[in-house]
Amino acid sequence: QLQASGGGLVQTGDSLRLSCTASGLTFSSYDMGWFRQAPGKEREFVAVISWNGRSTYYADSVEGRFTISRDNAKNTVYLQMNSPKPEDSAVYICAAAVNVVKWYSSDAYNYWGRGTLVTVSS
Repeated sequence: QLQASGGGLVQTGDSLRLSCTASGLTFSSYDMGWFRQAPGKEREFVAVISWNGRSTYYADSVEGRFTISRDNAKNTVYLQMNSPKPEDSAVYICAAAVNVVKWYSSDAYNYWGRGTLVTVSS
């Protein structure tokens, strides 16, 4: 299971950190991704981190503002959201994959958690 938390209502310019804690799987073997889905829109890729934390990739829309990290000892992946914008408002969902190649594609992920809602007001 993957359980995301940390969402809420923030203002533009604030910071927010999302967490996703895994149970029932060997967390350190999985690449971990964050996706988001806004009302009426398709799910979109946000960021991914490799199983050992050495590689990260970001969507262009969040590059330089968001940071993904992980703590394998705590079975947790994080998404630090700095300078969020209203267009970042969405349900943020974490996902796990083994040796993900098409890390930007939701089809590549094996496990999905329940999301956490982030609302950014201007």
